[in-house]
Amino acid sequence: MNLAQSPDEMFDVVNSRDEVVDRRSRSEVHRLGLLHRAVHVLVFNTRGEVFLQKRSMLKDRQPGLWDSSVSGHVDSGEEYDQSAVRELREEIGVDGVVPERWFKIDACPETDQEFVWVYRCAHDGPFVLSPQEIETGAWFTSAEVTRRLAERPQDFAGAFALIWRRIENFSAKQTG
Repeated sequence: MNLAQSPDEMFDVVNSRDEVVDRRSRSEVHRLGLLHRAVHVLVFNTRGEVFLQKRSMLKDRQPGLWDSSVSGHVDSGEEYDQSAVRELREEIGVDGVVPERWFKIDACPETDQEFVWVYRCAHDGPFVLSPQEIETGAWFTSAEVTRRLAERPQDFAGAFALIWRRIENFSAKQTG
């Protein structure tokens, strides 16, 4: 296990209203299925494509699956917005960008019991991918993501699939 996934990493445990009620180690939180917090950031380029990462095989959760541009746990004592900025820097080397809050997803099995704030930002790269976190990454059109997710859902992280369905619903309502 690498340093980015230390079982001793501390997370805030939250209640069903996303209020902090405890602090536990990463390994305890996951082993016990406790509610906790995470962020996902979707990075779009000037052509409207989204950058997706393929999770490193070193990851303890959902290794080798396609996921949001950036995703990570909110550390104990950290706020969602701080975490989104930190994860952009740590995972893909983007510094000085403050992503915009987009929508929130309540903790559920698909998110691994994480309350997730989803963010978006614009950046054309290039990116410096953290090898402990990301195997590779690529730009995709929205139509490509939707098609790949429909054809091979097993290739995608559960939280990302949930996030993408929500984005598709937003888009359908705006155009419909």
